Amino acid sequence: MTAAKTVSLTNIATQLLRQLPDLPTTLKGVAALVSSKPEKKKSIGLLLEKHARKQPDHIAVRYQSVSYTYAELNQQANQLAHLLASQQVGMGDTVGILLENRPETLVAVLATVKLGAIASMMNTSQRGDVLLHSINLVTPKLMLVGEEMLENMATVEQQLPVGLATQLYYVRDSGHIQAPAHYQDLELLCAEQPSDNPATTAEVKMHQPCYYIFTSGTTGLPKASVMSHYRWHKSMAGMGLASMKLKKDDVLYVSLPLYHNNALTVSLAAVLGAGGCIAISRKFSVSRFWDEVRQYGATSFCYIGELCRYLLNQPASDKDRQHNIRVIIGNGLRPDIWMEFKQRFGIHHINEFYGASECNLVFTNTFNLDKTAGFCPLPYNIVEYDIEEDQPKRDAKGFMIPVKKGSTGLLITEINDKQPFEGYTDEEASNKKLLRDVFASGDCWFNTGDMVLNQGYKHIAFADRLGDTFRWKGENVATTEVESVLMEYPDVEHAVVYGVEIPFTDGRAGMAALTLNHSAGQVNWGALTRHLREKLPAYAIPLFLRIREQEEVTGTFKYRKVELKQEAYHLDKIDEPVYVLASKAPCYEPLQNQAEQQINQGEFAL
Repeated sequence: MTAAKTVSLTNIATQLLRQLPDLPTTLKGVAALVSSKPEKKKSIGLLLEKHARKQPDHIAVRYQSVSYTYAELNQQANQLAHLLASQQVGMGDTVGILLENRPETLVAVLATVKLGAIASMMNTSQRGDVLLHSINLVTPKLMLVGEEMLENMATVEQQLPVGLATQLYYVRDSGHIQAPAHYQDLELLCAEQPSDNPATTAEVKMHQPCYYIFTSGTTGLPKASVMSHYRWHKSMAGMGLASMKLKKDDVLYVSLPLYHNNALTVSLAAVLGAGGCIAISRKFSVSRFWDEVRQYGATSFCYIGELCRYLLNQPASDKDRQHNIRVIIGNGLRPDIWMEFKQRFGIHHINEFYGASECNLVFTNTFNLDKTAGFCPLPYNIVEYDIEEDQPKRDAKGFMIPVKKGSTGLLITEINDKQPFEGYTDEEASNKKLLRDVFASGDCWFNTGDMVLNQGYKHIAFADRLGDTFRWKGENVATTEVESVLMEYPDVEHAVVYGVEIPFTDGRAGMAALTLNHSAGQVNWGALTRHLREKLPAYAIPLFLRIREQEEVTGTFKYRKVELKQEAYHLDKIDEPVYVLASKAPCYEPLQNQAEQQINQGEFAL
């Protein structure tokens, strides 16, 4: 099953009629979008204070058996903000936040942004050199470290700048581990602080940064992308209100890590925009997911595509539709499981969206269509791309060439005053994402690095990351397409597809790391081979299969491909079974040393 090639105007009109009851919420979102101006004094902190004033007793946060009203959430954020201010944290300063998912994480973020400071959301899976790199990248004035993160933090403490090493704050969790002697106890210090709104909040302008969100580091060291109050508010208005139609009585369940934009920007913005409730799970658990959804009375949740696949891979249950979920929001839900997921769990609206942390616009499935990343009214284009040359194609005049409806190309977005590119903290990394002289001399566009399908009527569907698309036998191979076909086969639970270099050949050959539902010895390799040959063109069929007990993923469920590409099919680097498919062989066969030598010498029939 593939993505819907194009979008029908009839389908859009039908969905608009069905959404008439939600028109007031949609118009509220549109009004908020129009009123958002970069120079305006408006911020996340002000929005929290508004709800604390107008609905102080409404539940804002739920976590396990604990709940916080808007008044309580605002009060705790204020106390921490006053403490941070006493340590000379002010406009433009950075506060490092290293905590797992819990209410204290939100309090830390909200306190920081109330001061016009920047909350740097450290990835809780990082330690050692990678964590130190992230810290040095954003130079925080102080670090708020959860009790559960002390061990990770200990791996870098000896290498911290002297000033930061004396500004480490312990955030109690279970209390089983006491605050180390060189840490200050945040809970004790905050108890002494006033709880009134800090005066700084009203002075924060929308163009100011609110967060640093780190890329997941699937390739190289992480980069810190900048999120502003302006873009956060546009997410709130465009996705939370206009697209999701979230209301005050909605509860949005978040099991993704709060250092991820889908949680901290998309989900929190949607909740604060509606004055609703956010329900936090400590960590994603496929076995606890639906029980927690029911426990919190959630009406919505945020997702990453693989999260949905994990849920779908669980045995069907008569409880699958016993929940109050009406809308979900996220990205990466693949077309091959879209309808199955929607129908099995009874989801009314899959609000898929497209937007990277550093991207200056967002597509969102406003009209509730199937198999689309949605609609965007802002200036963008989809241009022809030369995979082999690894650059956009240009015409005789030197300008890029837009693709036609129904075709796939590179998504680029225009950079202007209304769509600023906030980039990374690293200026060199930011400049690498810019394309100039695209359609006219002197214009500037952002290179998303993503191949998308032009579905028409300002809609797109995600196709592939440029780094994941590879070329073999003169043809472009989209890894997501091959992964989808592999995972259609009943024995395959997960598939990660990538290109590997082979001596004496051009391009890269396809290889897939597979996680199976049972042992490799039980797989009918002939049937799997026939399945691939029926579903894929010959050049797209993986030549190698690597069998793994489980795939390595980042904290946001992105597959780690760097090591897989490096190890390729080389048996001296892999302690897992590898299978190979010769050009005219009936099925995959275990790769032996002799066959590997033949491949490396260009003597194997590929």
